[in-house]
Order: sequence, then structure tokens, then C-alpha cells
Amino acid sequence: MTVGYHGSLPGGWGERLISHESQLFSVDDSMSDRTAVLMEPLAVGMHAALRSRPFGEGPVLVLGSGPIALGVIWALRAAGYQGELVAQIKREHEAKIARSLGASTVVSPGDEVRDALVGTGAQAYMPIVGDEVFAGGGFPLIFDCVGSGETIKQSLRHAALRGKIVLLGCAAEIPKLDLTFVWARELEIKGFQCYGDEDWRGETVHTFQVTHDMLLETGAPVEDMVTHIFPLGEYRDALSTAANRRKTNSVKVLLDPSEG
Repeated sequence: MTVGYHGSLPGGWGERLISHESQLFSVDDSMSDRTAVLMEPLAVGMHAALRSRPFGEGPVLVLGSGPIALGVIWALRAAGYQGELVAQIKREHEAKIARSLGASTVVSPGDEVRDALVGTGAQAYMPIVGDEVFAGGGFPLIFDCVGSGETIKQSLRHAALRGKIVLLGCAAEIPKLDLTFVWARELEIKGFQCYGDEDWRGETVHTFQVTHDMLLETGAPVEDMVTHIFPLGEYRDALSTAANRRKTNSVKVLLDPSEG
């Protein structure tokens, strides 16, 4: 996986790249470059969606507004989920993309997502010690595409009885994480990384192939995720743009070797 992506060989941020044939994937000529370049993050979402079947009737909650979270929204619809899909998004331009990819409802963190939780039948109450908790209702399936202490805590509290939480955010050591709800509600927590072989339409195929074929089949406007493109020589500006999403409104930032 790392051939051509370290200091000893020409890297991926170059005009040329050394790669093994096993690392190459052919893309249909009808697919635009902007769509094709999103294959990798979309495949991460597709892998998690396919491995989370059966979906049930929902509702499903997706936390996050980056390419992985938006990819999960698209992948759930492409993989056949037809129920209520709630996306927790911070910024309006990201919310617009989420809706175009299949989100039924877009809510902001805080009061809006709390209202959505109450809408599932959950009843809020304040314990003698600790934060507000909810009884009943909840989301049977939650995708945490952030992986922060805050979103993991939210996932545990917003999950339905015997619900499933999918961790896609790069969560590591989370201090003072209360796992009470894992055993109290008999929750299932699963983590997924990247992609692999999938059971799809009676065959075993790689996630990239499923993603590629469903992009062509659905015609979803995933290109809207590409908000900035820089020539290679401006890689510092590209990194700064990607790192300051609140200021730049970036979602997916690309380097184009053919520009500049």
C-alpha cells in the first residue's frame, strides 16, 4: 500500500509515481477525473455501509461532514438503505452536499440533533449525577465519522437499545470515556478501516469495484465535494486550505499535476 508514498521513492504528490500493478484500478472513460479521484474516500464509506448490513428500518444517524461522512451518506443509499437518514453537519455548504447525496434530514450539533433524537421517541431526564440522558427511542445505527471524545460520547448516548455504533473516525485514546451505555443498552460497537473484499450482488468483489460501478449507476453529484484544486507547486496553500475548513469552507482539496 505504501510503495511510492514515502521518502525513498517518488511520492503521490508528484508528476510521476512508481506503483505496482496491484495498486492500479481502471476507471471507466465516462467517469470524470473529479469523480474518479474521490474513489478512495467513497470506498471507505462504502466498506462500512456494506459491512453494516442488514440496515433495518432506521433511522440512521451520521456524524461528521468530511469526505468520509458524506461518502457514508452516499454509500448507504447506493447500497439500498431507504429509511430516514439524519446527517449531523456544522456548515451549510456541507449540508447542501449531504442532502444531494441522500440525507433525509440535516441537523446541527446541539439542540437540533437533540430534537431529532427526541423525535425517535426518546425521553430526556437529568440524573442526580452527570449529564442529560435519554430513555427509549434512539438511533438503531450510528456512524461516527469524527472519532472525537465528544462524538463517541454522543453516539453512546443517542444509540437505541441494542443499537449499533460504527466507528470510522480515527479515534485513539479517549480519556474519561463513560462506557456505561455499552452494557446498559447492550450496544454493538464496530470499527472499519479502508476497504477489502465485499459480498455484493452474489459476487465477491473489491470495494473499489462496488464504488466505481455504483457511482456510474447512481450518477450522484459527488463532484461537489471537491471544493479546491491546486497545482503541485502550491501544495503549502493546499494543506493550509484543507486544515482550515471553518475559514476556507473546504471539503476535499486536490493537487493537480497537470496544472501550473
